[in-house]
Amino acid sequence: MASGKPIGVFDSGIGGLTVFRSIVEQLPGYDYIYLGDNGRAPYGNRSFKTIHQYTWECVQWMFKQGCPLVVLACNTASAKALRTIQQQDLPKEYADKRVLGVIRPTAEVIGNYTQTKEIGVMGTTGTVQSGSYLIEIEHFFPELKVHQQACPLWVPLIESGEYDKPGADYYVQLYIDQLMQQSPNIDTILLACTHYPLLKDKIKAYLPAHVSVVAQGDIVATSLADYLNRHTGIEQILTKKGNRQFYTTTDDTSTFDHHASLFFNDEVKSEYVDVRKGCE
Repeated sequence: MASGKPIGVFDSGIGGLTVFRSIVEQLPGYDYIYLGDNGRAPYGNRSFKTIHQYTWECVQWMFKQGCPLVVLACNTASAKALRTIQQQDLPKEYADKRVLGVIRPTAEVIGNYTQTKEIGVMGTTGTVQSGSYLIEIEHFFPELKVHQQACPLWVPLIESGEYDKPGADYYVQLYIDQLMQQSPNIDTILLACTHYPLLKDKIKAYLPAHVSVVAQGDIVATSLADYLNRHTGIEQILTKKGNRQFYTTTDDTSTFDHHASLFFNDEVKSEYVDVRKGCE
């Protein structure tokens, strides 16, 4: 298990590695733990209660490994579990710990990417139904018109390794067409799922050339760097040896490592963990 005080990065599967990669590129000196709950993925179509339960179990496990700060590099968990964790769970049990998400930092800047003031948000069913992006973007950019599109089959395609196969094109075009039919004025599309950057080339192929596609990795990494600059109490206790450890809740670690290496753009060697044992 981990030692020291690493930053925890959590996702329901492997998609969060696109965010983790950007975080490591911007903040390379820190120690990190990455945990993918692949054994119970995908989260996108599950209930608020189940997503909170799973996410909180994983967060608690990361706390027990020494993480004083955990980033939910998962839009569904950020949409359906983060508020409860921050407002109810942490004050009761871990008042000295912090948990951050990916929705707020993205909402804070997404309005800077559009000229027409109309954007599309593509995410899992859970993220879209939560309305979290509508609420957060309204707070920072009330003038924006936001169109949402759920893409329930994209994560399974990516998790199964089919994202770069010709068969994926049908489902990519299907959801793109459904989004663009909502308004011809959309000029910016936010990929509101950390898995989706692996489909970015296919997505752009079915869009007009003037429509930009925004992924979250660099946005979240920049926001985390700013957070650490402003919260020196946490920053000072984080260990800085450049260690990175990967864990997964699926016992098929070889398959996880293969796909994770594509997302992280570097070799990944993971260990299996049963996060529920840490919550008993």
